[in-house]
Amino acid sequence: MTEIFDDSTLTEIAHLICGDEPPLLYRKGYQIAEFFQRAGWDDVPEYAGTPRHKWAKDLLRERQEDGTDETERAILRLANRLEYYNQQQEYQATLKRLNEILVLDGRRIGEEGGQLVLVRCEAGFEDEVRQLPRVELKVSVTEVVSDPELAATVQLRLDEARTCYEHGAYTSAVIMLGSLLEGVLAHAAQVRAAGVRMPKPLGNMGLNDFVEFAYKNKWIEHDAKLASELVRHYRNLVHPLAEKRTGHVPNRDTLDMCWPVVNATLNDLAATAAAPPVPPSPRASTDRARGRNPNASAQRPTPASVARRRPGGGTTAGT
Repeated sequence: MTEIFDDSTLTEIAHLICGDEPPLLYRKGYQIAEFFQRAGWDDVPEYAGTPRHKWAKDLLRERQEDGTDETERAILRLANRLEYYNQQQEYQATLKRLNEILVLDGRRIGEEGGQLVLVRCEAGFEDEVRQLPRVELKVSVTEVVSDPELAATVQLRLDEARTCYEHGAYTSAVIMLGSLLEGVLAHAAQVRAAGVRMPKPLGNMGLNDFVEFAYKNKWIEHDAKLASELVRHYRNLVHPLAEKRTGHVPNRDTLDMCWPVVNATLNDLAATAAAPPVPPSPRASTDRARGRNPNASAQRPTPASVARRRPGGGTTAGT
């Protein structure tokens, strides 16, 4: 089905194609014709010197009236990074403005199977449309990770995740973010004083355990705890069979949801770095007074623990 756009939308799209207002990408008349050709248009006329905006808008309107999908192709080409070689500022400005225009017409730029598509959405001003709030990273990695070597590794993964994101490698990016999240939470569990004991040896804990442990010790807030489940789910796509079972491939929208979770967690960890440990619960204090282990239910005997209790048994330390 061919998309039909309001005439006011076509007017604004033509302004974006011309790029008269910095920091948009400026195109001369002949460059506008070349732009339409790169968008996959057939029989693009040569630019004849008429006002550029009127010429671009008339072409958009004519192709829509002809019932082709070429107007949609031009819009998607505006959102294509290949149109902005070494011009990231122009690309970001165009994409932001493009979505502001489209959302008034009930659309936005999305992605399916690695291809840009138009997605239907609730029409309205962009700040009125329901979307996940952006959470900016307000701290440096070294404020979260005290080990210099580990901090360098975490920073490298953060940089590589950003590189993957910018080049459309979304599965790789979300796996990087998941491993980064587990790494910083494991470091916190290893070096911080904790009022709540670990549910199992450090080496046996996974991302879900680390998130729960950090939350119980009040190192991260409730929103970060809940949202981290999304990152954990997509991080598990490191296993191809998991991706096959879910039938979903991470896309740009996936990263736009997962990245704020990582940022929020890092912000929380930095904010609580110097906080005192959480005091044990009254129930735990009562249990200790009676000689009970408050974590006994979570510490079932294992072959290793039994060996430690026997005379001459070896010792095992979690790492």
